[in-house]
Amino acid sequence: MSKPMQFSIIGGGGFRSAFFLRIAQALPDRFQVSGMVVRDEEAGRELERTWNVSTYRTLDSMLERERPDFVVVSVKAAACPGYLFELAERGIPTLAETPPAPDLEGLLALHELTRRGARIQVAEQYHFQPVHAAQLAMIDGGMIGEVTQATVSVSHGYHGMNMIRKLLGVGFEEAKIRAMRFESPWVSGPNRQGPPVEEKIVTSKREIGWVDFGEKLGIYDFTSDQHRSWIRSNHISARGVRGEIFDDHVKMLADFATPVQLDIKRINRGENGNLEGHFLRGIMAGERWMYDNPFTPARLFDDEIAIATSLSKMGEYAAGGPGFYGLPDASQDHYLGLLLAQAIETGETVTAVRQPWSELQA
Repeated sequence: MSKPMQFSIIGGGGFRSAFFLRIAQALPDRFQVSGMVVRDEEAGRELERTWNVSTYRTLDSMLERERPDFVVVSVKAAACPGYLFELAERGIPTLAETPPAPDLEGLLALHELTRRGARIQVAEQYHFQPVHAAQLAMIDGGMIGEVTQATVSVSHGYHGMNMIRKLLGVGFEEAKIRAMRFESPWVSGPNRQGPPVEEKIVTSKREIGWVDFGEKLGIYDFTSDQHRSWIRSNHISARGVRGEIFDDHVKMLADFATPVQLDIKRINRGENGNLEGHFLRGIMAGERWMYDNPFTPARLFDDEIAIATSLSKMGEYAAGGPGFYGLPDASQDHYLGLLLAQAIETGETVTAVRQPWSELQA
């Protein structure tokens, strides 16, 4: 690239905004933060001191001084639609946080922006995490044949639904959803504020759902704070006609009489005397590279790599390139997540029907 992508951030400098700031700091040749809208003046001053960025109290005041390639809207779901409409009216490409609206009514209202051709993408990152990207590459490459069943236990709601749809290769089909919640005690672990400071027994809430697309089945399984826990594991499996991916193992067929087993391996630099630095080089299955880390040698953890991928793709999109995860897909994943929650609370089977955002994806 001849120059870094310039992006502005609308957000209060919380947990989510910090990801974008860290990535820009780690990859200054690729990304540069071109101002932030932070309504609280004291919080803005603290961000200026910590991250060496300019902050503004309003969108108007920021755009008077900054010329970003695109704007990241990193605010709570309830506040996001207002900014999306405002930025769309100004013709500014926008990367919205997940979810882009809190409920079905809000998602339907945002569909008007899609109909108008607003340049909006959504920063769903889980399918860009290196191991997940490698697993999806194996599926796309036909290694296990068409996938008919997928189990996803990596994150909550719309994140889990996104991975289910990606693994199964489904779009906006109708689906029937059954779900339940099981509660049990466990020792509280890390949260967004950091490691635990004392031993504390809390209630673990495990939610399990079955998303039946007819000829394909998605199984959702997630426990609150599982992705941060030291004593619970994440899990992905995809069962295809010719094989299965089960976390970091692959079973498949070379032909009907020849089974093949492969391990999915992370290849890191900086280990065992290697002096290249400490970073993820990529993911291999057998002798094949299934994922190449595009951000080497920066020291980013997997979620940061995934969000950096969203930023990179957004820069290409803002410059006229293809979309990668637009409002229709983000709305569908959140819609399914909302129905999952409804099925848990009511104990009834609920049906996902085609929504207006599916019209433009036919």
